[in-house]
Amino acid sequence: MYRGIFRQNSPEAPGCRPTADGFSFAVWAPNAEKVYLVGSFDGWSAEGLPMQRCGGGIWRLSVRGMAEGTLYKYRIVTPSGEQFFRADPCGRYSELRPGTASVTWKSKYRFRRQTAHDRRVSALPPRDARPLSIYEVHAGSWRGDTGSYRTLADGLAEHARRFGFTHIELLPVCEFPFDGSWGYQTTGYFAPTSRWGTPDDFKYLVDRLHAEGIGLILDWVPAHFPRDEAGLRLFDGTPLFEPSDPALAQHPLWGTMRFNFESEYVRDFLISSALWWFDEYRIDGLRVDAVSAILYRDMNRPTPESVNPYGELFLRELNDAVGRFHPNALMIAEESSDYRGVTAPVSSGGLGFTYKWNMGWMNDTLRYMQTDPLFRSGSHGLLTFPMMYAFSESFILPLSHDECVHGKKSFLDKMPGDYRTKFDSLRMYLAYMYTCPGKKLIFMGTEFGQFIEWRYYEPLEWKLTAYESHWKLMNFVRTLTRFYRRHPALWSDDRSWNGFEWSNADDAIFDVYSYFRRSQSETLLVVVNTTPVARKNYLLGTSDSGLFRLVLNTDSEEFYGSGMQVRQRIRSSPIRQGEHPRRLKVDLPPSSVLVYRLSGVSENK
Repeated sequence: MYRGIFRQNSPEAPGCRPTADGFSFAVWAPNAEKVYLVGSFDGWSAEGLPMQRCGGGIWRLSVRGMAEGTLYKYRIVTPSGEQFFRADPCGRYSELRPGTASVTWKSKYRFRRQTAHDRRVSALPPRDARPLSIYEVHAGSWRGDTGSYRTLADGLAEHARRFGFTHIELLPVCEFPFDGSWGYQTTGYFAPTSRWGTPDDFKYLVDRLHAEGIGLILDWVPAHFPRDEAGLRLFDGTPLFEPSDPALAQHPLWGTMRFNFESEYVRDFLISSALWWFDEYRIDGLRVDAVSAILYRDMNRPTPESVNPYGELFLRELNDAVGRFHPNALMIAEESSDYRGVTAPVSSGGLGFTYKWNMGWMNDTLRYMQTDPLFRSGSHGLLTFPMMYAFSESFILPLSHDECVHGKKSFLDKMPGDYRTKFDSLRMYLAYMYTCPGKKLIFMGTEFGQFIEWRYYEPLEWKLTAYESHWKLMNFVRTLTRFYRRHPALWSDDRSWNGFEWSNADDAIFDVYSYFRRSQSETLLVVVNTTPVARKNYLLGTSDSGLFRLVLNTDSEEFYGSGMQVRQRIRSSPIRQGEHPRRLKVDLPPSSVLVYRLSGVSENK
């Protein structure tokens, strides 16, 4: 059970906090012989100010007259006389890299009393009955010249609002030393990175997004931490945050250090970090990175025998604590194994996450899309198999940063064929994604057709939006995200077959997929033609009697499509088609998705 030892709203918790006349300091170092506070306040003298050992292995000190913005570290002396200079594990602000000191900070930012986002959250429907369309962003390379969280906030909020995204997901902003880790090697679990400004600047970013009704999700990395000298490794001269067994302490794939989830203090430290981002910064969710590395002792063999029970315990305690203190928070697992119950409630033996990334869907569908259309018939099941487990968890369908780096190509460039066919295929793929069961996530640059793969050290290719093909793709994605939010059939039931029905899942000859999305208020028919070949008079089966009207056509000229003439209305006839009692006839443009909406009875008459 989470005790809140490190929770920062407690005056007794470790960390640095302002007092009436200075700052107080506390650090957990139970195996240290002595601890000293050193920093810029005395010119980084070798001696420093001695701290007092208190209960629970915590050392404390109050310093009167210390100014805000003072750099500091802890000088930790071991019983054998070794000494280490460590940054504050609970520090709220950090020195700009390559510096590694912590910084005293007193927040002056005041959030708006009630934003449009606050009012929206107060009346949320059940989680699976909401539209969720996430725009994943790396803060340093979205524009490349953002300067600070504040300038990023204004441009990003406007962009997300125009496109109709419900949430922004930021790659990790917890302080990290190495730019090339993209933030996935965290050293400061309570501090937003100083690369783009102060903690108050980050609060402005959250507030600005909320003012537009857009939620903020942060990537958060509790599975491992780097070996950096000022960080957590051998913090007080002993393996305090990592396992004591060297064979278990280091992660074999990444060369980083694992957390010791057997330790109640370590679990408390990480859970307190998660709560801090909700408490202090009012974020809306966390995407928990590398959950498989927490669940399994050996990620390469994710079997029941290799499950780490203390990893399970940590994840349950984490989601239980977040759920108690922030019941509207989104907790999202990046988890790639077939572990059962990731999104099941903790009370019924699950891990308690709100959503899980559907990595199987992502891998299968991208493999299919990268196959030359001449050979897709043999891979037909790659798009149908994900439906076999689509309702086993509450899923998010992710097209994330990991799939457009390290030689994997951008999403546009993954598509086979000539220039125009690439655009046709990407529009088709995105429309297929947005009409499948599951919430949605796309990585920045996908909305306008970034051609080169993502590079963390330079801005996106925004110059491409001056070209017709790219600004029309951008128009399509803007239309698609708003179309998704406008039609409850696409999101009101993502957890059962009640919201999804195949019309034909087995047409491997023509590589066409057709299905219905249903809600209490509407029925949509989706027809996906995955080949660059038009299909005239294509037959579909349905149990619905009535008129269907075209509501989305990815091949429209306004989206850089061919503009092929298609039927705006189709009516089912009482002729059996496959397993269905009625028949529909449609014309399918090449590499396209058509969506028809079933009209009401009075309109049929």
